[in-house]
Amino acid sequence: MKPWFKMSASLVAACSALLAGCDSDSSGPSVSTEPPADTGSAVTLPTPDLPFDIVDTGQVDCYDDAASIGCPAAGEDFYGQDAQYAGNAPSYTDNGDGTVTDNVSGLMWQQRPDRDGDGDIDATDKVTYDEAVAGASTLSLGGYDDWRLPTIKELYSLIDFSGIDPSGFEGTDTSGLTPFIDTSYFDFAYGDTNAGERIIDAQYASSNLYVANTANDGGRTLFGVNFADGRIKGYGLTLFNREKTFFVIYVRGNTSYGENDFVDNGDGTVTDNATGLMWAQNDSDIGLDWREALAWVQARNAESYLGYTDWRLPNAKELQGIVDYSRSPDTSNSAAIDARFNTTYIVDEAGASDFPMYWSNTTHANYTDRPGTYAVYVAFGRAMGYMNSAWVDVHGAGAQRSDPKSGDPADYPAGHGPQGDAIRIHNFVRMVRDETGPGD
Repeated sequence: MKPWFKMSASLVAACSALLAGCDSDSSGPSVSTEPPADTGSAVTLPTPDLPFDIVDTGQVDCYDDAASIGCPAAGEDFYGQDAQYAGNAPSYTDNGDGTVTDNVSGLMWQQRPDRDGDGDIDATDKVTYDEAVAGASTLSLGGYDDWRLPTIKELYSLIDFSGIDPSGFEGTDTSGLTPFIDTSYFDFAYGDTNAGERIIDAQYASSNLYVANTANDGGRTLFGVNFADGRIKGYGLTLFNREKTFFVIYVRGNTSYGENDFVDNGDGTVTDNATGLMWAQNDSDIGLDWREALAWVQARNAESYLGYTDWRLPNAKELQGIVDYSRSPDTSNSAAIDARFNTTYIVDEAGASDFPMYWSNTTHANYTDRPGTYAVYVAFGRAMGYMNSAWVDVHGAGAQRSDPKSGDPADYPAGHGPQGDAIRIHNFVRMVRDETGPGD
């Protein structure tokens, strides 16, 4: 049996008698509706301070463009990165009934994606998008029947950037790997290699279909979070002439999570009253590598840009939090962001008018001896890739991927990875600050 994570105090220890090699045919898996334990008492969900209180990324280490470093001081290279800012620290409660409460977001989650209820997490637990949608209405867990398939912003609230990207890892023993979800509370398994999957095949379904199309998507693309490699990608709903399947965990509570409430302040800033964050209305108007992006923000602070001195590069979750998944270059002729923001036009790898990728201050750590090589970005235009000798949108506007922090994009003429992800290195900046801060 392939290794998986069973960390909840409410679960029994992993049973070595379970057999591997279960049938990987996922056409019509059942949804387990029985909670492991039901205390019969309702859990009162916490009321968040703000309707869209963004959960912090969990990143505590600082990095240069290669390795972990001591966190730099103001004025030094790489100052202003994720680990140097304190957000809403992740806080969960295991309710002991197969559910977990997020004390920051006010959401309650299904604890495990074990759809067939056999105590193991493998390929047979994955379902198609349509099955995932239908399964919410049949789930009764913890005494509740108001479960729903999470939106991409709800699902991304669980990502934990203390994880380590195993992309390129050629082994099969995953016991030394760290996924991008807190396995002290949530059960998780990497891809089922016994069923022919890759280790990184741990994609979780959201309710968000891409408003446009990606290459070879069979007509529909679904945004999902991969908690094995720490990315959001658009996944075509057919793969090798079969329906693609996903892990699923359902959610309930706080139906306002992920809904922005933007106000144009009329002074070059936009406030999101749902998150308590203030954003620069304009972007950097130029692509920068990661070191330059961090320095560019500090230069704006030195000049009291728009009257404030506490701007920062947003972390991955803050940046993804302003994506508007109802917009795209191909459907609204715009970036995937609210029209109150000004977004620089670019020409993409296919020669088409497009919109930039934006840096976060979050490092996308990997398992190699250069763990700090990549940083997280979010695509507000097409997430391009080189497939079948052509540049196409492979993951959709609103994808979260990562780029090398430094280097020459010309070294990647056909992109990188199985979908030929475009490597730009010189991405744009959209600054953020807390609504209440030293400049107020």
